[in-house]
Amino acid sequence: MTGAPHGGAPLSREDFLAISRMVRESSGIVLSDVKRDLVNGRLRRRLRTLGIGSFSEYREILEGPDGTEERVHMVNAITTNLTNFFREPHHFEFLRNEILPKLADKRKRLRIWSAGCSTGEEPYTIAMTLRQGRRDLDEWDAKILATDIDTEVIRTGTRGRYALERTAQIPAELRQKHTFRTDDDVVEMAEELRSLIAFRQLNLLGTWPMQGPFDIIFCRNVVIYFDKATKQRLFDRFADILKPDGYLFIGHSESLHKISDRFTHVGRTIHRRVR
Repeated sequence: MTGAPHGGAPLSREDFLAISRMVRESSGIVLSDVKRDLVNGRLRRRLRTLGIGSFSEYREILEGPDGTEERVHMVNAITTNLTNFFREPHHFEFLRNEILPKLADKRKRLRIWSAGCSTGEEPYTIAMTLRQGRRDLDEWDAKILATDIDTEVIRTGTRGRYALERTAQIPAELRQKHTFRTDDDVVEMAEELRSLIAFRQLNLLGTWPMQGPFDIIFCRNVVIYFDKATKQRLFDRFADILKPDGYLFIGHSESLHKISDRFTHVGRTIHRRVR
């Protein structure tokens, strides 16, 4: 059995399977056996916070009257939020150099969705790219919706404050123009970026309150945690809520091959809706 650091009963296989099922039902994330140690370590902190010593007790809470709220904490604890400013920079170069000029000829309304936005670096990078690519952006009706299942990372993104070292990948020109440094080595995003973004908690597998349509969806390094059937349903929903010529950006380790035929490949992990 997986050990129990810092005391408490170990995570049994029965408890792991039950918790994995609840995680999948709540978020779509599939936890294989190799994730058992990760689950043990991440949820052990929740056990200490709740003052309980076993995962069987934790399961009783998850299945009890307070289970809905605790499942949010459970998913928050298990999800991995690895992100950076200007991660996979070719995506933002394509947005700036290929998409924005074409949109300018058609309309001045722009809707972008950062699905699985984590702590906010992605939507702020999108906002900087929009500001850089369209000097007349204030004349546009431009909005970025940033969503994540994890309520903690949504709070971080809404605050828009990051440790100085986290901002090293922002090009110097954009960092100087759109951020400012506080006295405690924290960098804050400027209002001209914040005003473009709305952060909201959202489970991609649940009901989507927004109607769209979106011009662009970023969903990068999110579906790697889903099984094939879940990916197929999700990308079909993305196609439905995109404009007919809308763009979808996915992560470097992700593919639409045998997942969706509603998009055509137009660049490295960049796709355009075709039907």
